Amino acid sequence: MEVPNLTNVQKEIDRRKLDEKLPSMPWFVQQFIDYKLPDLSPSTLLEYLRDYDTFFSWLRAEGLSQAESNQGVTLTELEVLRMDSVTAYRLFLTTKREGTNSRITVSRKLSSLRSLFHYLSQIAEDEDFYPLLKRNIMAKIEIKRTHKPKDTAAKLKGKILEENELLEFIGYILEGYATDMQKNKQALYSHELNKERDACIASLILNSGLRVSEVVNLNVDDLDLGNKLLYVYRKGNNDETYKTPVYFREQAKDELAAYMNLRQSRYRTPKREKALFIALRNGESEGSRMTKRAIQAMIMKYAKCFGKPYLTVHKLRHSFATDYYLQNDIYKTKEQLGHASTETTEIYAHLTDKTMSEAIERRMDDNA
Repeated sequence: MEVPNLTNVQKEIDRRKLDEKLPSMPWFVQQFIDYKLPDLSPSTLLEYLRDYDTFFSWLRAEGLSQAESNQGVTLTELEVLRMDSVTAYRLFLTTKREGTNSRITVSRKLSSLRSLFHYLSQIAEDEDFYPLLKRNIMAKIEIKRTHKPKDTAAKLKGKILEENELLEFIGYILEGYATDMQKNKQALYSHELNKERDACIASLILNSGLRVSEVVNLNVDDLDLGNKLLYVYRKGNNDETYKTPVYFREQAKDELAAYMNLRQSRYRTPKREKALFIALRNGESEGSRMTKRAIQAMIMKYAKCFGKPYLTVHKLRHSFATDYYLQNDIYKTKEQLGHASTETTEIYAHLTDKTMSEAIERRMDDNA
């Protein structure tokens, strides 16, 4: 008798709870959850709903919403919130008598609110293409880091690719996977169709450190193969007209060239399609932009067979960063990854034998 996968069982339970709780939320929260569902687990989204439940209940108790239930809270009521109201809510979270929240929990609850407000003000649109939320008070809230780089590095130990494994993983995608799948005709067919593209994506991340969202949004015109450059809309850059030039290492050139030679013919890509990475879905006559979810699933498929089941597309970025940091200082690594501050980049100092002081010392020598 096959033992059920406990993780999948829990996901099913959480998804059921999520579906049960959603109708008690305002319509715009339901829309936000639908938007996030492909990327976040039901467990995480359920935590979001609990956080919103607490916040909306507090708004009503304080007279900041006239709704009779949380479902009736309006966008207008969120738009006119003042800074002192948000401060009062933070105070409520830290001082309420029952279930006082730790600093980490308060940061998480505020972070989930920031995600909702960001979606409503920057992503979601009404029928006239205007943002659903015209004013975002939560954008003014600074949430201090609660996870130290050292702790994050400890969690990554053994779960990223190191040294020769970077090249071995790309080689496995190109050839090794087919050997392991000899008895699976469907897997072999899919692999034969997509191996150059899949190896190209993995190689690009392992040689540039791009985020999966940045890879998905790449267009053919963003690639300068001769100069080993990509032009990328970077996360956190508010200027949506500016693309940041990001270098990739020499190792990625061959995979990129091989993929570009077959991008149009293999995937029946129409000339109007600008996307760099294309998928030809079942039943479709033309290829179109590959999705974030498809790239994530693709990397996890190869990782599992490669013997690295914990490896994800984001851990490929961590793998590059750790390898890159061994040859460069923390400042170059920060710029390459598009981090807002070196505090985030410190993770890779803890993942290597190098110390922060060595990196800073070398930077000072370079500037001397």
